Amino acid sequence: MPLTPVEIRHIELRRGLLGYKRATVHRVMDDIADSFEAVWRERAELMERVEALETELNRHVELEALLRSTLVSAERAAHDMRDQARREADVIVGEANAEARRILREAIAEKETLLAEVRKIRLLLRSALEVVDTMPGETTAIVPTRPTQVGSPAETETTDPGVRRITG
Repeated sequence: MPLTPVEIRHIELRRGLLGYKRATVHRVMDDIADSFEAVWRERAELMERVEALETELNRHVELEALLRSTLVSAERAAHDMRDQARREADVIVGEANAEARRILREAIAEKETLLAEVRKIRLLLRSALEVVDTMPGETTAIVPTRPTQVGSPAETETTDPGVRRITG
């Protein structure tokens, strides 16, 4: 058991004829040396423990730094992916809008074409009706022929085989 500094200070050595008793001094010196040795051993063990803990602490600090950099990288990657997805979505929406405008333009052009054809047909019909109305004394009607009426003397064939012209 190590001696404390207070115990060492309170050691009383017995005196003999020519000074202190040699055996007592040697015994106290051995006790002090043993105590000093134990303290040095304990100090060395504690120093080793401190070094081990510092090494572990450094490892944890490095691990923490690595985790922080990994977290920052992951956050940056997530942010970049969100931005890229947003840009791709904007491109897709833009392309869809352009396609919709193209289809709408084509539909409007087709509608205009059909309306022009309708106007042309109406004009042709009006002019045909005017021609019919201007012919004096002749009544003309276009009637689809029926298979049972073929050969009637009042009918004459037109250029269309399915239509006969009746004059009267």
